[in-house]
Amino acid sequence: MTAPSTPSPTPRRRRTFGVYIGRFEPPHAAHLAVMLEALQSVQKLIVVIGSARAARNIKNPFTAEERQDLISAMLQGAGVPRTRVLFVHVRDYYYNEALWLSEVQAGVTAHTRGSSDVALIGHIKDESSYYLRSFPAWEFIPTHVVSDLSATDVRRAYFEGHLDTVQGMVPPAVHAFLTTFQTTPDYRDLRDEYEYLARYRAAWKDAPYPPIFVTTDAVITRSGHVLLVRRGGLPGRGRLAMPGGFLEQKETLLDCCVREVQEETGLGTALDLRASLRAQAVFDYPDRSLRGRTITHAFHFDLGIGQLPRLSGGSDASEALWMPLSNILASPELFFEDHHAIIEHFVMRG
Repeated sequence: MTAPSTPSPTPRRRRTFGVYIGRFEPPHAAHLAVMLEALQSVQKLIVVIGSARAARNIKNPFTAEERQDLISAMLQGAGVPRTRVLFVHVRDYYYNEALWLSEVQAGVTAHTRGSSDVALIGHIKDESSYYLRSFPAWEFIPTHVVSDLSATDVRRAYFEGHLDTVQGMVPPAVHAFLTTFQTTPDYRDLRDEYEYLARYRAAWKDAPYPPIFVTTDAVITRSGHVLLVRRGGLPGRGRLAMPGGFLEQKETLLDCCVREVQEETGLGTALDLRASLRAQAVFDYPDRSLRGRTITHAFHFDLGIGQLPRLSGGSDASEALWMPLSNILASPELFFEDHHAIIEHFVMRG
């Protein structure tokens, strides 16, 4: 692991605003080096923090508010005045890139107040950097920081208990936070999930080809409510989800979906779900599941208006419940993987 190096950038006119986009999970030494370099070229730096309002998992273990505080603390430790750094929080929109772009643009505009003197800071390293080409109105300023350090390296060392190794990867303020966070129930839950997923992946690591898993999920609506389950096991223990599960060898996708609904919610077999089917769609964002490549076929069943049927959690669910749609739309941070985005897909169509 090499320490970030920052060659002197080519002198240029100082922009009023610079925009630096990332997840910062967690912020590390290379992030700090990029920000310090950017602040030589811009008067104010707008840090756009991605994966906001999402449930904690081993890829996104910290809230956007926690990451903002860490970035502020590490920049303050480097002597940067707090007034020179501004923040924007944006959600992940796995299946609607336009919404993500608009949220970034709106957040930046709220700070720039109509100024067009904006530059985008970043490094085009591979296809994951595509977003740097998505803002043509902003001048692109490539970073000169060179480092092979990544947040993935930090998280791996952290969840494997090597806090001493992490110390060499992150600024002191971040290391202090990680040391304290390691004593919390949230860390213990994440550590359990990390170990579970390591065992899960090890079970098929010797397969001749990486497996592709197929699942089904059900979005069931009635009288302004959506049928949900609370996950009883790992990964995502305690998170809200749609009822669903893995396709078995001898069943169709729709049969799988109906079976999982009955097993996980107790919704009676007397109810003809198939007659209430309104729509279906495939959700295949490659990184939608930390378990591995998992493609889900989701079905929307509309049960119309009336009393909410009684439920009982079962199978992998610790609880089955009806939740008002307004509560769901306001709380993406409560949901497992991309389930909130899938529910939005169907219910926002009307």
